[in-house]
Amino acid sequence: MLVFDFKVIGNKLYETRNKKIMSRAEVAEKAELSERTYADIERGSVNMRLETLLKICRALNITPNDILTIEQPNTFSESDIAEIINKCSESEKQTALNLLNVYLDSLNK
Repeated sequence: MLVFDFKVIGNKLYETRNKKIMSRAEVAEKAELSERTYADIERGSVNMRLETLLKICRALNITPNDILTIEQPNTFSESDIAEIINKCSESEKQTALNLLNVYLDSLNK
């Protein structure tokens, strides 16, 4: 299941960083962020851009999938996805495809 709550995302980043025995300063430096900005992200008190998330994931050597999803049994099918897409305008479909490609590319890095 996709996570949209910045506090949940921040907690997952905090847990991942601690498992890897890294300091906030180390992650911030590797992600080219200030330590304060990274601390705010871990607290879930700021919104971050996709580019920032990707930098943090590279710094922690994880994929965005590790941070943006929580395990849940598969409760949808391809027909569910098709139904959602079919309700979209052409520009929304193109945006969804672009986002999907960026996401899948990030998993392969």
